[in-house]
Amino acid sequence: MLFRWLFSRSAESFFGDLVVLAFLFAQAGDGVLTYIGLAVFGPAIEGNPLIAGLMGVMGAGPALASVKLLAGSLGIFLHLFGAHRLIAVLTGVYVALAVAPWTAILLFSLQ
Repeated sequence: MLFRWLFSRSAESFFGDLVVLAFLFAQAGDGVLTYIGLAVFGPAIEGNPLIAGLMGVMGAGPALASVKLLAGSLGIFLHLFGAHRLIAVLTGVYVALAVAPWTAILLFSLQ
């Protein structure tokens, strides 16, 4: 039931456009905040071992850009598929588990 609700195809809508833009802004915001966090705290602050490993190979900037471009592309694919509710859920989870923690870490560490 939940799977069907998340993946139900809907026509183009203002909601769908708004949700995919919010998703893309969340990805961009996380990329910027992660880069600032790396500059302030060093590479050990990255909690995702896949991204940390990629940073070791490519460097922080190219690794973050690659990961964020991939995530954004997948979000756009879901948008084109019409899975707007799924994108909305993913955006909320992403803001809660990635953007908000980075914001809190940076705000409280710079005081």
